Amino acid sequence: MADTAAKSSETYMFQYKGYNFPKDTVTPEYIDSLEDFEIRDSDVFLVTYLKSGTVWTQQIIILIHEEEGSNAAESEDFNAAESQGSNAAQSESSNATQSEGSNAAESESSNAAESDTNMKRMPWLEYNLEGQDYNMRPSPRLFTSHLTYNLMSKMLKEKKTKVIYVARNPKDAMVSLFHFSKICTCMETAKNIGDLMEKYLSGQVARILILFLTVVAGSWFDHIRGWYTHREQLNFLFLTYEEMIQDLRGAVLKMCHFLGKRLQDSAIDRIVEKATFKNMKNDPKANYEFLPEKAILKDNGKFLRKGTVGDWKNTLTVAQSEHFDEVYRQRMKDLPLKFVWDLNEDAS
Repeated sequence: MADTAAKSSETYMFQYKGYNFPKDTVTPEYIDSLEDFEIRDSDVFLVTYLKSGTVWTQQIIILIHEEEGSNAAESEDFNAAESQGSNAAQSESSNATQSEGSNAAESESSNAAESDTNMKRMPWLEYNLEGQDYNMRPSPRLFTSHLTYNLMSKMLKEKKTKVIYVARNPKDAMVSLFHFSKICTCMETAKNIGDLMEKYLSGQVARILILFLTVVAGSWFDHIRGWYTHREQLNFLFLTYEEMIQDLRGAVLKMCHFLGKRLQDSAIDRIVEKATFKNMKNDPKANYEFLPEKAILKDNGKFLRKGTVGDWKNTLTVAQSEHFDEVYRQRMKDLPLKFVWDLNEDAS
């Protein structure tokens, strides 16, 4: 049975530097190249362990930059109108022509941006599925990643690059992964939560999972420890999925402040509204329903499932939960992190 599982994994993956990678998606050479990937001060990285609010936070970061662009455009239009006021009669015709051309160009650019999915606008660094030349992307470049700290570019510590790390309580992240295995064609469906839990706690997720976003992550404990213990060497913002659920507006304001974006209250309101779970599920740019049928079994469920805190209680038995708690206490005893496991309880 174990040999069969190993052969199945080898069909899809190769092991490199202690991690498993999908054969058809990435190469050892590309992973090596990321260590020297040229990072800019203006870059923004969203880093998460899988099933920890990645798509949600990706949407928020993109919206923040969209709103900043809108504010800048409105300010430029206002200033231009003031300066042209005294010469309006003389240049009305000329300005009208130029304005039409400018508006057409802006509209075309806006429409192009709106047609792009979030995955294209803020791509995964380690999985260049579109074959883009990331060095040619204009600043600020927005990237998403599930990479562990030791696999990220060495330049990260040398730049002012902004890193937003979002963590989720591992019970909910694990249960979300369990359900995700039922719709993803690139991974073996977990037989039951108990089987998945043992692999999850031991960091052996790759033994049963083939999904490329999953196998590289390894252990939740190692992933969060690697990034959190190096936070003081980075331009780093640590958030939790649960605090975003409890106070979405507050989380958006934290991100704006960290990113150096001063937005009007009306802009913050728009971001919060577009980033609600209900609206994201209906947003074709953000809900990942654009993924092809060969990647997601859409009849089996949605990419965005519930977006809640405490769903683990509907899946884990009391014994499984207690076992999880014991492993968690041992692995996290030296880190000052507290998570909300249920919205009716305090963080612990």
